[in-house]
Amino acid sequence: MNILVCLKQTFDTEERIAIEDGQISEEGVEFVVNPYDEYAVEEAIRLRDEHGGEVTVITIGPERAEQAIRTAMAMGADKGIIVDDEDLEAPDENSIAKILASVINDLEYDIILGGYMAVDDGSAQVGPRLAELLDIPHIATITKLTVDGDTVEVEKDVEGDIEYIQSKLPLLVTAQQGLNEPRYPSLPGIMKAKKKPLERMDIEDLDIDEDELEGRTETLETYLPPAKEAGKILEGDLDVQAKELVQLLRSEAKVI
Repeated sequence: MNILVCLKQTFDTEERIAIEDGQISEEGVEFVVNPYDEYAVEEAIRLRDEHGGEVTVITIGPERAEQAIRTAMAMGADKGIIVDDEDLEAPDENSIAKILASVINDLEYDIILGGYMAVDDGSAQVGPRLAELLDIPHIATITKLTVDGDTVEVEKDVEGDIEYIQSKLPLLVTAQQGLNEPRYPSLPGIMKAKKKPLERMDIEDLDIDEDELEGRTETLETYLPPAKEAGKILEGDLDVQAKELVQLLRSEAKVI
């Protein structure tokens, strides 16, 4: 079974966000594998161990993104592909999906996995966009995956409930929390990852018109949310508090 995993390197979720000159500062920031993509890597390794084949991990990013690929290979992935996006201006979900599709069109695959969203932008669009470009079915936010021959059965998270879906390979799925428990890279795994094959590509290497990579969205401004103000404690009888609360919701919060 040929298994592909699309992953992204993101800010560590414990990092404090700082804005400099209207941009998010990367100075001194720790980068990690996008947490939802870790579920995809783990599930891919389990599928490979059960059905045979190999796991290829693909990412798009600057040179530092190699660390994310090496982490996935230390977990157990067999090889990696990194596409350098240094020359790509303002990439968005449309750009990323088209780059991934261009890479994957030259690969053999049975199933593609990814996290259902990246924690930095939270758009959850790349997976479905990629599947549409590849003209294969896709199922998002899965919490269980079973493959039997070319038949796939999944359990899909639907806002607190479960939907059961059956499909056929080839297929793209995106992983939700609860699909599995990602393993930690072991020391032997880290050492082996240094010797596993990693292919480096540039945008120019791909069979894609650069005009198609223009972003469909534009970021006008990046800013931090306003600092939280101290809350108000209402006093008096319950009926008095209720009237005051309604007044505050109307006059200050302006929500009613």
